[in-house]
Amino acid sequence: MVVRRLTPWRLLQLLRPVSRKGVWTEVKQLVNSRLLPIRIAKGTEENPSPPALFEMATAYWLSQAIYVAAKLGIADLLKDGPQSCVALAASTGSDTPSLFRLMRALSSVGIFSQLGKDHFALSRLAESLQSEVHGSLRAIVITIGEIHYQAWGSLLYSVQTGSPAFNNVFGASLFDYLQQNVDAADAFSQGMANVSSMLAYAVLMAYDFAGISSIVDIGGGQGKLLEKILQFTPNTRGTVFDTASTIERAKQQMGNIGWSRRCSYVTGNFFTSVPEGADAYILCGVIHDWDDSRAITIRRNCRRAMAEKGRVLLVDMVVPDTDAMSFSKLLDLNMLAMTGGRERTKAEFRALLDAAEYKLTRIIPTMAPQSVIEAVPKRSMAKVGQCEIQRAVRYRPTPKAAVAESRLTGEEEGGSILLPLP
Repeated sequence: MVVRRLTPWRLLQLLRPVSRKGVWTEVKQLVNSRLLPIRIAKGTEENPSPPALFEMATAYWLSQAIYVAAKLGIADLLKDGPQSCVALAASTGSDTPSLFRLMRALSSVGIFSQLGKDHFALSRLAESLQSEVHGSLRAIVITIGEIHYQAWGSLLYSVQTGSPAFNNVFGASLFDYLQQNVDAADAFSQGMANVSSMLAYAVLMAYDFAGISSIVDIGGGQGKLLEKILQFTPNTRGTVFDTASTIERAKQQMGNIGWSRRCSYVTGNFFTSVPEGADAYILCGVIHDWDDSRAITIRRNCRRAMAEKGRVLLVDMVVPDTDAMSFSKLLDLNMLAMTGGRERTKAEFRALLDAAEYKLTRIIPTMAPQSVIEAVPKRSMAKVGQCEIQRAVRYRPTPKAAVAESRLTGEEEGGSILLPLP
C-alpha cells in the first residue's frame, strides 16, 4: 500500500526539539524546497527560447556551467557579499572575460545575480553551492560534473550492451574506482553525506521510529542519515555499516556529541554478512546500485541477521507506472550508466522483496522524491517454533477464508492495509 499523507502531528513532533538541537535551518530548507519551489527562468517575448527539444538536448551546457562554478568555489567567495568579476577571477585563477561569460550565463537562469555590469552576488539557488552550509550541494555537483558526466558520455554503450558505461570509460566499476582515487572518493562521499543529511528530515517526518531500539544503516557512508535519526530518537542505538575506507572517513567526521555515544561503526561486505540482532535495517540509496540478483543477496543477509520482529526499510524512489514525468526515470538511466543498477516500480519492489523472503507492508512517500519502503520477514521465515512452521505449511485457506483472515489481520496479499470490518 502507498500511504499518501504527511500528518501535521509528525511535522510538529519533529520540530518540537528543533530549537534545542539547532537544526531549524536544515528543516526549513527542506520545507521551503517543497512548499516554495524555485522557478527556473524561461524565455520572454524579447528573448524567446529555442525549440523545446533543442533546449533539452543542450541541457548539459547548463549542468557543466554549474559544475565549473562549484569547482571554482564561486559561491564561497560571494558568501560575504557581491564581488567584481575581476576579483573573482583573481581568487580562482581564471581568465576574467571567460569567467564573466560563465557568470553572466548562470545569472540569466537564476544561479547567481548580476549587479550592474560586472558584479555578482549569491542568489537563493547559489546558496546551496557553498561548501559549509546546511543542505550544501557543492560536492554532489562536482561528482556529477566529473565522473558522472564522463560516464553519461557513453550512455549509448549502456543502452546497446546493458552494461555500465562507467566501467567502459574508467576500466573499473564505480566502487572499485573510488577505492583507487582519493579525490573522486572524497567528493562522492561528501556529496552522498550532504544529500543523506537533508533526506533524513524527510524520512523522519514520514516514518515513526518509535519502538525501534536498534538500527543498522547498511552502506551508511558517513552516517549522516543515522545521525539525524538518533538525534530525534534518544532511546535508539545505531550502527553504521560500510567498507573500511568509508568508515575511516566517517570516523574522521564524527564529533564528540551525545548521539555518537549511541552509534558504532562496523566494517564489512554486505554481500557476505551484516551486523546481527537489530530491530531495523535501513538501506538508503543502496538497493538501486545493484541488479536484482545482488539486491536480493543484500536483503537476504539482512533477513538472516535481524531480530525476530525486525524490519527492513528501503529509502529509494519508486518509479510510477504511468508515463508521467518523474525524476526517478532519469535516475534509473543514471544507475544503468554508473553501476548497472536500476530504479524500480512498486511491483518490482514487491517482487524483489518476495524473492528475498520479505512481505511488503507499506510504501510511505516523503517530502523528498524518495519513499520509505517497509517490509518484514514472511511468516514462514519467522523465528518461531517448529510446530508453528508445520502448522503454517499444513494450513491452506480457501479464497473466502483467506479474505476473512486478511480482514482480521488488517492486511491483504502484498501488504496493503484494509479497513477494519464494521
